Amino acid sequence: MFTDQLATLLSVAVGAAGSYAATTLTERARWRRSQAERWHEKKFDVYAQYGNALKEQIGITLRIGAALGHADLVDPLTPEEGLRLLAEAEARRSQRWESVLLVGDAATVAAARSWHEAVWTLEAHAREQRREPEEWARDRQRVSRTRDTFYTSARHDLGVTGPPPPAGNWPREWRPRDRAAG
Repeated sequence: MFTDQLATLLSVAVGAAGSYAATTLTERARWRRSQAERWHEKKFDVYAQYGNALKEQIGITLRIGAALGHADLVDPLTPEEGLRLLAEAEARRSQRWESVLLVGDAATVAAARSWHEAVWTLEAHAREQRREPEEWARDRQRVSRTRDTFYTSARHDLGVTGPPPPAGNWPREWRPRDRAAG
């Protein structure tokens, strides 16, 4: 009789322990998945915000460049007006850079750094009001290449499958080369 009760008691204890272990493991896995999803969403937001901040700088730089006579399909912006806007855009980019440093993997951080350094090189044309079309074209192409590298790396870090978007070669195919050259 006592042995029957002991066997029943042991069965209940083993069942309860097994149920507790299974529930704990399931909840732990669910929590990890939830954390990974939140982290993934945060990385996506950080990368997108950083890309948008750099695109803002590029847009302003291209507009100043158009005022200096560099070929582009943007509305010209005087250096006086544009340099003020460029300084504000750089401040926003710099703030977003800190987030990239916090959440980005090494390859994406390196690609982001190369991209913003290429943008700074192009900005030097606007800041110094340089008018060398060959240098402008070369540095404009470098901005496109480093942008593509950043997005390829960010997509890889985010687990986006499939080929990256088409390269950002300049001038674009739809744009006649004689107009792009000036």
